[in-house]
Amino acid sequence: TQSTGVERRNTINSLLDESFGSEKIYRLGSDAACSVAGITSDANVLTSNLRLIAQRYQFTYQESIPVEQLVRSVCDVKQRYTQTGGLRPFGVSLLYMGWDSRYGFQLYQSDPSGNYGGWKAACIGHNHAAAVSLLKAGV
Repeated sequence: TQSTGVERRNTINSLLDESFGSEKIYRLGSDAACSVAGITSDANVLTSNLRLIAQRYQFTYQESIPVEQLVRSVCDVKQRYTQTGGLRPFGVSLLYMGWDSRYGFQLYQSDPSGNYGGWKAACIGHNHAAAVSLLKAGV
């Protein structure tokens, strides 16, 4: 005997369900993390690359990678994709947070083209302009 069960799902309600969300903050190593805004699949590729870079450095030098070196490494990859014909640029901005023994706590932001800069406070994402105005107001 064989039986088959079928369940009808209401896809509209599951798409509007606010309890489901995607992770936007990734741990990169013991002293670094990043948050992402943009195409999630591109973010997954870049964060995997960031973790690999951090692990290779840890394995080679037995210490955590300096935050700016980690940022520069992945921004070189992003910039290469921007300039190379036949490759689609990554559609994601990243905000990197980390600590190293030389400079202490650091915050960097990179855009899809591979440009990056250090900040005392920064915001990325859909409502970044409103968040930046709150930061400037000192809230």
